[in-house]
Amino acid sequence: MKKVLVLGATGFIGGHIAKAALAEGWQVVGFRRQKDKLGHLAGMPILWMEGDLNDPASLKSAMQECEIVFHAAAFYPKKGQSKNVIDLIRNAKSEISNVLDMAVETKIKRLVFTSTLTTIGKPPTDEDRLANEMDFYQLGSSPKSGYAETKSIMEHAVIQAANEHLDAVIVNPTAVFGPGDVHITLGSLLIATAKGWMKAWLPGQINVVDVRDVARAHIVAAIKGKRGERYILGGRNYSVREALTIVAETANVPPPKFHLPIFLIDLLVLLGDLFPFLSLPANHMRGIRDWQGYDISKAEKELDLEVRYFEDTVRDALSWFKENGHY
Repeated sequence: MKKVLVLGATGFIGGHIAKAALAEGWQVVGFRRQKDKLGHLAGMPILWMEGDLNDPASLKSAMQECEIVFHAAAFYPKKGQSKNVIDLIRNAKSEISNVLDMAVETKIKRLVFTSTLTTIGKPPTDEDRLANEMDFYQLGSSPKSGYAETKSIMEHAVIQAANEHLDAVIVNPTAVFGPGDVHITLGSLLIATAKGWMKAWLPGQINVVDVRDVARAHIVAAIKGKRGERYILGGRNYSVREALTIVAETANVPPPKFHLPIFLIDLLVLLGDLFPFLSLPANHMRGIRDWQGYDISKAEKELDLEVRYFEDTVRDALSWFKENGHY
């Protein structure tokens, strides 16, 4: 029986990776910062270990006798760092270095790193195609986005390790939805739309994917993914208006009726920067001009990625939110 470690097991994606690994018949070690946190894994046969990505000793202890490490832990800024991109980058480098160093020291056979869609750049302007794994985010192109900068730096560190001394694979989920969204990340869009609060749609294109399909692809990546390769774990491409309409129709509420122009989004970003206490989603809106569709054919071919209908994902997600008192 394989013994695997899931960093970030109390999170949305990490929890589903743990479930998929259990379904595979593997023994799962869950890494968490707080002893009482279970995410959406309550009642599951997880061997829990407490630690922190900034504590190499706790990582080393958790990795002992494990064959595979799934690094699905989100990067959490320390207090006072959220507006200081330099500090964010410094801490992100430290965290990923600790994980990679301990993986080498404990002789982990494979590391699967959960990256993000923001590290996939836009195709060259002279190429009429969807973005794919050959397109990279350019460091410094969004200097105010700590998320984009840190995730790119962490991904490059994993790629470098894979080229040198560690068997590692990178996966890049797109916009992930589904049941178990414990921190209500993108799920807040589903809830707001299902309640009829979403009156306007944003410009741009979005690729949506079910978290369970993403988790299953992580398992396959651990088994047959190619060392040092990136894989976009996505689903179907929609305009944002189309995606919100599907959510509204699934929830039996009227779809958004108005278009929110880009200059109003720029104003929202500016207000979020000037007045942080307003809790506006400035960081998410900052990269709206980079929202795009994605080519998932590589993951379909090499990781057997299968994509379920978005309507089914929305229905299951809203049901979970309702059962857990969020909707």
